Amino acid sequence: MRVLCSSTLIGEFFVIGFAGLVAMKDDGLATSTVWWVCGVAMVVSVLLCGMITRPGGVQLGWALQVGLILSGFFVPTMFFLGAVFAGLWWASVHYGRRIDKVKADWAAAHASAGPDAA
Repeated sequence: MRVLCSSTLIGEFFVIGFAGLVAMKDDGLATSTVWWVCGVAMVVSVLLCGMITRPGGVQLGWALQVGLILSGFFVPTMFFLGAVFAGLWWASVHYGRRIDKVKADWAAAHASAGPDAA
């Protein structure tokens, strides 16, 4: 799960940065505010890569997805991109957990067979 979720989060890191560049061109938004919000979101996405398997990591990832979708009120394209990344996040968590279970089952089966089973 860690690899899939981390890949999604790193992709989001870049999308947030590019969205910040687009939002910076809006005269109604202060450049410093845009970069504070984007900077914090970018740091959160990178930090989540390291804590995705810890308690609350997946939930924080979902909070980031909601934030991406809501950023569409400032950069309309983010409604679409946020939804795409929310779907990728769901797939990363869902299939990552399935892969982890298969790996654990395989390791348990081979561990119980003994060292000569290989």
